[in-house]
Amino acid sequence: MSGALRVACLGAGYFSRFHAESWRRIEGVDLVGHCDIDAARAASLGAPPFTGLGRMLGEARPDLLDIITPPPTHAGAIRTALAHGIRHIICQKPFCRDLAEAREITAEAQAAGAVLVIHENFRFQPWYRAIRAALTEGRIGAPLQASFRLRPGDGQGPDAYLGRQPYFRQMPRFLVHETAVHWVDTFRFLFGTPTAVYADLRRVNPAIAGEDAGFLLFDHPGGMRSLFDGNRALDHAADNLRRTMGEAWIEGTEGTLTLTGDGAVHLRRFGHLDRKTLLVPDGWEGFGGDCVHHLQRHVVAGITGGTPIENTAPDYLSVLEIEEAIYRSAASGRKIAL
Repeated sequence: MSGALRVACLGAGYFSRFHAESWRRIEGVDLVGHCDIDAARAASLGAPPFTGLGRMLGEARPDLLDIITPPPTHAGAIRTALAHGIRHIICQKPFCRDLAEAREITAEAQAAGAVLVIHENFRFQPWYRAIRAALTEGRIGAPLQASFRLRPGDGQGPDAYLGRQPYFRQMPRFLVHETAVHWVDTFRFLFGTPTAVYADLRRVNPAIAGEDAGFLLFDHPGGMRSLFDGNRALDHAADNLRRTMGEAWIEGTEGTLTLTGDGAVHLRRFGHLDRKTLLVPDGWEGFGGDCVHHLQRHVVAGITGGTPIENTAPDYLSVLEIEEAIYRSAASGRKIAL
């Protein structure tokens, strides 16, 4: 591709600030438009503002559309982009309203020859990249089990989530569909796509509609097991509860990796008391170790340099299939093979 990559964004809600700020930091990218039904919000993000998606696509002529809106808008926005000849699209998660719609829109994008990437950024957090590298290098031997304890501490009381993302309160599927899906993808990135899942879900805060706590137990290839233990009403030891949103342990035959709330990764060799720091505490003041930026740079490198792009929509459908299996398991009280 010759010249700068022209990027336009759709949606100016809470999380869009991280997207817009990151695009402005990427060399070789021009942010040519930002669309939202609220013109003032769109204008506040530093790109030419628009209130209509079709108009923005026609006038700004982007090479890539970044969709940062809630799931009910995804299919329509992607179809509009395809109709305007856009062949590179990033779409925030949760992807579409349900698995059926996600499959349909993925097929339409493929038929149009478009690259549709799901903005699943947790696997791009630096601590998970460091853990992946340690596993690849065999630093803990054969991995046997892993656990992540989600403890963001933001789900207590009658006003939970009102200050940041109030739509959380009305989601009939909450903990898994909105939050745990990050670790469904991260676990498959680290340990391989699960082969079975068992789920026990519950609602702790009666002020919200969906589940906000639960256990998800995954089987992975080779006998590896992982546990997601989530409770949004509880916290963990961290100055910023949203940096890692919890703590993790990955245990193998020769050692244990730990992730702490400051974003540091440590290695303790089997049978030893001391531990080695593989990744120092995170100093990024924004969201999640600057994972939005890491994902966006990854996509730009794929477009401009032809390198493989992670989490394209056809690949990401497996995450939604696992999500559906989780809810089936919770409803039936039994383990579901994948």
